[in-house]
Amino acid sequence: MRLLVIGGVAAGLSAAARARRIDPGLEIVVLEKGTDISYGACGLPYYIGGRVRRAEQLFVYTPEYFHKERNIAVRTAARVVSVSHPRREVALDGGERVHYDKLVIATGARPRTPDIEGASLPHVFTLHTVADAEGLKAYLRDKQPKQALVVGAGYIGLEAADALRRNGLAVAVIEQSAHVLGRADAELSKAVRERLERFRVDLQVNTRVSDVAGRELVILATGLHPNVELAAEAGVEVGRTGAIRVDEHMETNLPGVYAAGDCAEALHRVTGRPVYIPLGTTANKMGRVAGSNAAGRRERFGGIVGTAIVDVFGLGIAFSGLSVDQARREGFSPVSARITAHSRAGYFDGKPITVELIADAGTRSLLGGSVWGEDGVEARIDVIATALHNRMRIEDLEQLDLAYAPPFATVWDPVLIAAQQLSKMV
Repeated sequence: MRLLVIGGVAAGLSAAARARRIDPGLEIVVLEKGTDISYGACGLPYYIGGRVRRAEQLFVYTPEYFHKERNIAVRTAARVVSVSHPRREVALDGGERVHYDKLVIATGARPRTPDIEGASLPHVFTLHTVADAEGLKAYLRDKQPKQALVVGAGYIGLEAADALRRNGLAVAVIEQSAHVLGRADAELSKAVRERLERFRVDLQVNTRVSDVAGRELVILATGLHPNVELAAEAGVEVGRTGAIRVDEHMETNLPGVYAAGDCAEALHRVTGRPVYIPLGTTANKMGRVAGSNAAGRRERFGGIVGTAIVDVFGLGIAFSGLSVDQARREGFSPVSARITAHSRAGYFDGKPITVELIADAGTRSLLGGSVWGEDGVEARIDVIATALHNRMRIEDLEQLDLAYAPPFATVWDPVLIAAQQLSKMV
């Protein structure tokens, strides 16, 4: 039996590797349209900023490794142009046809291309692939621009602004909405603005860019669009989010066809509805489940809670679950509490850390949270994410037995303090 995987980055290779572990005799072929596989796209801004010195450090495996160590055939520059599920075959650019018995679609996503004049000019870049990053590095080296405009204040936009400042450029960030990071949270946006201003980055919100032709350097960081066209033309259903609709086994409406990664929807465990939140962590998990089921197991993907974290000039900003605004739009009655406390004992150089928790007034169920500060952000957001994943109520969170020692935390952890404050309000 042959398992065919379309896409050779996070989800696709996770699916192939998992399928191989389950079935040593399965024939597995991965088709990747590009020349690079198995790289950490999340590290691209850090490569631009010099915190990752060489692009090679972003690569995890090569096609040769998969062939030799996993008995998986990975073909690069193999662009699939159509899928015929009745025939169980795909057609490649050039006319070759490849048969499959089971299929995993992991076609990923592409940068959204807004209607901006001059968006295709040589000084305008996205930051999605290694080739994008190499092109930007070459432009910085050869043209030596002094100013840069970043369009979009999401994760990539803010990380790109940091990276360009490290290259000595004057940087402005323009965001079309009223807030940053897609989070309608005035206090969080204020914290980000203050951090950017401290490092001399200009942030403009509620501003739309229509023309970038006269700029020195432009980074378009306006979000991702799932690559669903190939699947949709083959009869695969697309969900309300615009990404491929899958069940908990990552199977599409076509039997034996699975989808995973940035091209697919995921179940949000707080709302119980499908969402499109393309992140590498999710892609790897989805790919693992898709590969397992394609190889004959019956595993399920339990969904996500939308956890994310970003570094903005040393300020960690993280959130999980729903914001107050999102919770209200989803039909909940949200109540929130926000506190600022020390990340660890003051005599161990504890730094201020802000924690917000959000719960439903009727059920006291935790709905979301956000954390920001210079120290210990990742630990606190992981506690909140775990609580959300397990659908905890406020009183459950209050009673968590969290680690304490002066070099690491305070006796009352900031998450527990926030939970106590929230408990008084519902």
